[in-house]
Amino acid sequence: MILASSLASPEIGTIFWTTLIFALFFIVLAKFAWKPILNAVKAREEIIKSSLEAAEKAREDMKRLQADNEAILRKAREERENILKEARETREKMIAEAKTKASEEAGKLIEKARQEIEREKLKALSEIHSQVAFLSVEIASKILGEKLKESEEQEKLIGRYLKELDKNTN
Repeated sequence: MILASSLASPEIGTIFWTTLIFALFFIVLAKFAWKPILNAVKAREEIIKSSLEAAEKAREDMKRLQADNEAILRKAREERENILKEARETREKMIAEAKTKASEEAGKLIEKARQEIEREKLKALSEIHSQVAFLSVEIASKILGEKLKESEEQEKLIGRYLKELDKNTN
């Protein structure tokens, strides 16, 4: 109880010394510690402020980078589309050229075949003419041979036919 009653009603000496010690403590604190504490608080405040500014700047940079990335992606997509379009056009052009070339080659082959057929036709007609002439002469000689047995006229006629036959074969 003694302790409880002295704290509840302090004496004047205790109040004086407590106030004096507090004032000295406050003066020492103000002289030596208050400026460093305030400077530390101010420095901390500046660090926080610069960190917030840096964070805001970083956020703006991120937005700008995202916009740049989107622009780059958009440009890459456009370039990809252009490359694909050019590839399709090149493919179509190559197909068209191949078709044209194939048509030209087919036309040349057909023309060559027609010329070959025409040559063979002329050759066959020439052979047929020769065969018909030969057979005609043979038939005529047999018919005349029967009619003109051993006469002079027969020899003349045979000579004439042989000359004509030589002319036709050459």
